[in-house]
Amino acid sequence: MTNQYYPVNGAGLGLRRENLDDMLEAMQQGTLAPVNFMEVAPENWINVGGSFGKKFSQFTEQYDFVCHGLSLSIGSPSPLDEDLVKDIGCFMQNHSIKHYSEHLTYCSDDGHLYDLLPIPFTEEAVHYVAARIRRVQDILQQEISMENASYYTPAPGQEMQEIDFINAVLDEADCGLLLDVNNIYVNSVNHNYDAIDFLKQLPAQRIRYAHIAGHYNEADDLLVDTHGADVVDPVWDILEQAYRHFGVFPTLLERDFNIPPPGELLNEVKQIADAQQKMAARSAGGLTR
Repeated sequence: MTNQYYPVNGAGLGLRRENLDDMLEAMQQGTLAPVNFMEVAPENWINVGGSFGKKFSQFTEQYDFVCHGLSLSIGSPSPLDEDLVKDIGCFMQNHSIKHYSEHLTYCSDDGHLYDLLPIPFTEEAVHYVAARIRRVQDILQQEISMENASYYTPAPGQEMQEIDFINAVLDEADCGLLLDVNNIYVNSVNHNYDAIDFLKQLPAQRIRYAHIAGHYNEADDLLVDTHGADVVDPVWDILEQAYRHFGVFPTLLERDFNIPPPGELLNEVKQIADAQQKMAARSAGGLTR
């Protein structure tokens, strides 16, 4: 599935400090076979030295890596944190990291908040956010990707639908898309829209890689994006539909807490790899639709 648009390939897994030693042991034993690439939040690793830094370097020497940021706050009314962007650029260069993505949200004003909040779906917000994304790309001298975010109530003043806002930002910023499959499912339940219809309106040419994750069922009509549980069947089904519609793209398993042993994580990574191989075989046989 090598593609000029994809910075990495295959099935991926997020690397977390909580299970760093378990993952290192699995790597040394050669049992991380389903994993083709890894992802970290750069804020958790910038300027980290000592034993953690040495262990991290063992992974970056063996695997392709991408970064998924937590605190860029691209929609914030506060000035862009250009020092953070420069630090991320140095971190990526030092570890040969292939790509940087962030959330299409904001998480700060005078100080940092404890959640990722939705940006108002307005024309003004499109222009504002796109200009900030372009500035980040100018500093890094490379394209970045924005992730379609989960949200639980629209920001005030909404003028556009979520899909139209996302597409307008991607187009005006001329950036990539980190396609979060679980977020599509969560939002489709919480805001009562058709997940597959939403999926098919995203721009294939901007997809750089994807996330798949678990969530928490607060109620029948309220799902919470937690990354703390196994991926459910409806989310796997959306991923399969995405492969059918767009072709196979790099896909990474996110698990941020309630992290099981590596063997259980790798079962889900293998499920991604199996779905990719199945769809690649269908494509080779002319059965993509």
